[in-house]
Amino acid sequence: MSMGKHREASSLKPSSFYILLALAGGPRHGFGILRDVEEQTNGSVRLWPVTLYGSLEKLVVSGLIEELGPRARPPGESEKRRYYQLTRQGRAVLHDESGRLQALARLAQTRLRKVT
Repeated sequence: MSMGKHREASSLKPSSFYILLALAGGPRHGFGILRDVEEQTNGSVRLWPVTLYGSLEKLVVSGLIEELGPRARPPGESEKRRYYQLTRQGRAVLHDESGRLQALARLAQTRLRKVT
């Protein structure tokens, strides 16, 4: 995969993977992403705001997510909240990365069965 077409999934930082995974459930604002990541990892991963917003900026620049305009925000939401959603490219990268992680998990299970 080239960077122009799809960013290499293996270059995703864990924080970026969790953000993309949170956004796969639909558009969210920053605090919603923080909560979703914490919930999906049973509290084992906590993104600090500086990590989250730095990662969001990089993901926007790389074309994996986009910020929603004011008209696309849920009704009644504060204009101060910035909502983000996955792009097609972001969805493809998340798909590729989840496949890579599944393959690694299968390899680990296979090797663990051989040892026991």
